[in-house]
Amino acid sequence: MCRLVELKEDTVVSIRTRAAVEDLPKVIGDCYGKIMAYLSSQGRYPSGVPFIGYYNMDMSDLDVEIGFPIMGKVDQHEDIQMSVIPGGSYAEYVHTGPYPTLREGYEVLMKWLEKEGLKVSGTCYEFYLNDPGEVKEEDLQTRILFKI
Repeated sequence: MCRLVELKEDTVVSIRTRAAVEDLPKVIGDCYGKIMAYLSSQGRYPSGVPFIGYYNMDMSDLDVEIGFPIMGKVDQHEDIQMSVIPGGSYAEYVHTGPYPTLREGYEVLMKWLEKEGLKVSGTCYEFYLNDPGEVKEEDLQTRILFKI
């Protein structure tokens, strides 16, 4: 089900990088691992589920921000930085299924946006609501958000 949601600004700890779509799984894993190791060394933990922000859709050179929401502040460390996910109106769709089928979720959301006459005006976010190490692939849930 697609819907409009209002989000409050959220503080995050993240790494902003570039990668081709075929390299993204390794880049994502490396970034999450690096951030978690740093947070653990500081006695800190994420306050929410992991996310990726997509600043463009050039599949050969994606500009992405990979990270976790966090309460409070952490010091910048190498390429790990503090950032925010802006508050405001977002179009939302929660896709259920393996990550390679996320394209279907995007298609559903884009058709709904067109039908509703809504225009995206910013970054697209994916929030990974459960852990692929704990649930079957077909039960993975990914929250897709487009800033309106």
